[in-house]
Amino acid sequence: MNSSGKFDIGEDTLLPYLLDRGVNKIDYLMISHFDADHCQAVIAILNSLKVKNIIISKQAEKVDNYEKIMETVAKKKINIMVVKRGEVIKVDNNVEIKIVYPESKLYFDDINSNSIVAKLKYNKFTMLFTGDIESKAEERIVNIAKDELRAKILKVAHHGSKTSTTEKFIEAVKPEIALIGVGKNNKFGHPNESVIDRLKEKRSKDI
Repeated sequence: MNSSGKFDIGEDTLLPYLLDRGVNKIDYLMISHFDADHCQAVIAILNSLKVKNIIISKQAEKVDNYEKIMETVAKKKINIMVVKRGEVIKVDNNVEIKIVYPESKLYFDDINSNSIVAKLKYNKFTMLFTGDIESKAEERIVNIAKDELRAKILKVAHHGSKTSTTEKFIEAVKPEIALIGVGKNNKFGHPNESVIDRLKEKRSKDI
């Protein structure tokens, strides 16, 4: 619990997890977008660990989470990397992160559909991270980057919501494994059964 006696996902879950595994510094911290469930743990990490770079994308609108995190980033003098499609972050000789989306000019005006979509490559291993992109963003991404999407592992968008993970997007990624970040018995009913069915039809192993 934090100082106010309330549960804090950063202080009570993520930070202990990292410290237990000997992680006390982070070279690159990427925030896909500024919905609370994708960034509320960040401040605890910034206050407790040495973070060298924070990766974000251009914002269609300013929200409270963005303002709070950027204030902490400024105080800690952390380097901010505002990325866009086509940029590649070379972590080391074997690891790189390719920014697939969003484009330099934002195509949509909502937070979810401007989530960072990034492809991690470690030697021959690949994984695609998708934030909370909706089907309209998936369609746009397939149109502009279809040949760049194939990955061994897909982090399924928007917690397996029915508004994402279209057949065309799955066909472009061709994942062997699909990971869905979701709480058990959550109030939204994620993941949606239709999403699970589509993944199974395409022979992805969902975990």
